[in-house]
Amino acid sequence: MARPIAETPVLTGEDAVRFERIRLEVEELSKEQRAENSKKLKEAVKEAKKYITVCI
Repeated sequence: MARPIAETPVLTGEDAVRFERIRLEVEELSKEQRAENSKKLKEAVKEAKKYITVCI
C-alpha cells in the first residue's frame, strides 16, 4: 500500500526570503541562459552516472 504524502511545509523567515529571491532570479533568465543551465545540468548528470549504480 502507498504511503500518504506529507503536507508541504510553509516557508517563513529567511527561508521564505531566499526562496522568493531565487524565484525572481529564475524568472528573469533569458532563453540563452536557460539553455546554458540545461546543458550544464545534463553534463553534470552524465558525469554523476559514472559513479552511480542502481540495483533493483
